[in-house]
Amino acid sequence: MIVTPAPRLGHIIAGVWRPLALLFVWDVIVTVTYYLLPFTAPGLPVTLFGTVLGLFLGFRSNSAYARWWEGRQLWGLMINASRNIARAAVNFLPDPEAVGLKQRLVRRQIAYVNALRCQLRRQPQEEVVHRYLRQGETDEALSRVNVANGVLDGNGRLIAEARDKGWLDTIQQAQMEAVLVDIANAQGGMERLKNTPLPHQYRWLPTVFTHLFCVLLPIGLVETLQYATPLGSTLAGVMFLAVLIIGDQLVDPFAGEVHDLPLTQMCRTIEIDLLQAIGEDAPPPIQPDADGVLW
Repeated sequence: MIVTPAPRLGHIIAGVWRPLALLFVWDVIVTVTYYLLPFTAPGLPVTLFGTVLGLFLGFRSNSAYARWWEGRQLWGLMINASRNIARAAVNFLPDPEAVGLKQRLVRRQIAYVNALRCQLRRQPQEEVVHRYLRQGETDEALSRVNVANGVLDGNGRLIAEARDKGWLDTIQQAQMEAVLVDIANAQGGMERLKNTPLPHQYRWLPTVFTHLFCVLLPIGLVETLQYATPLGSTLAGVMFLAVLIIGDQLVDPFAGEVHDLPLTQMCRTIEIDLLQAIGEDAPPPIQPDADGVLW
């Protein structure tokens, strides 16, 4: 996610230079053809086409942003729930004999959020699971189709083990289980966003209509703008293409692109908070890279 307060020129150019160049070349071809081989441009209702297309693209962009924002809300819930489970472990397990179990629970939660991050980004999960879990626990989690859910199930069994040993009462166990339910619900919401794309009509039709509009635009404007057609038509077309690109970039908030949610940074935030909660050294926060992007 780009976190610089003002957009950088490089980010803007990287997103629009290809369609900008293609549009300009096409507009020049139409303009040169108009003067070399005079023709009467058809009276295309460009304004009407542009208005309808603008409404269509605006609705699509709003839908894409709603998905992006829902993903951010779900990860905000995940951060809070992770802090809550660590705080409950610290406060409910003061017995010196429960120190090992408490540390395991906190480390398992760190492993869980990192496994979920990799799962959403379609990245290998073995490294992050091995980093925080014991060997037997690692094998059990990696044997599951849904590795993150396997780690979460183990967290529930660890809480039940603490209850069986008398370190937790049933009320405390129920409170911690309620936090695990919130975590599972957040994961389910993320998986729904990841595995359910926008309907095909929302993805295909706007792309076709936008490119068709950009092709017809200089033909409808050449008699009015004449030599200025390449400039005016290109700028107008890029506005519509930019809205189209915005929707494409926001529709999957977990894809790992520059405009997507900074899952690595949020997982590091959870790791820092949880390790410090049990009195262990924590890694430093992740900072934006040289391009002002948090990953």
